[in-house]
Amino acid sequence: MEGGDSLKKSLAWLHGVINGKIGHGLEAIVLQGLRVIHAEKGFMRFDFVVPNIVSDVDGNWSVGALASLLDVIGIVTIYSFANRITSTVDFNVLYYSTVKIQEHVEIKSKVSANRGKLMHVVVEVRREGNGEVIAVGKLWTASNKLTFAQVSKL
Repeated sequence: MEGGDSLKKSLAWLHGVINGKIGHGLEAIVLQGLRVIHAEKGFMRFDFVVPNIVSDVDGNWSVGALASLLDVIGIVTIYSFANRITSTVDFNVLYYSTVKIQEHVEIKSKVSANRGKLMHVVVEVRREGNGEVIAVGKLWTASNKLTFAQVSKL
């Protein structure tokens, strides 16, 4: 893992969210089982087993839960790059396939544009094994003056 202080802070915040110490609890439920495989400044790779929550009648994971996962991972990846808190100002998710509860997926997140106070990140979810794309989240974020301590209290 390389990337310095901003990377360490972003991963510490992510682990706080996963453990339910930070955030609203919904994020902790959605992120159950998320494991960081590789992290560097502006790029992260995760291993994830879809948790046994929020499914439809066919056993597919909720698209809303998947969108929440993409948003949190995007924000964490941007913090690792920019060392500042951002707010999502544009969020687009392309769904290519469904994903079943307890299915194993791989997630990659990469900062793809830096326009000063505006940043762009792309988060891809792929089925483990065959690499089929399940969803792609694209986020534009804007810097704000909040700190991690202030965000943790929200």
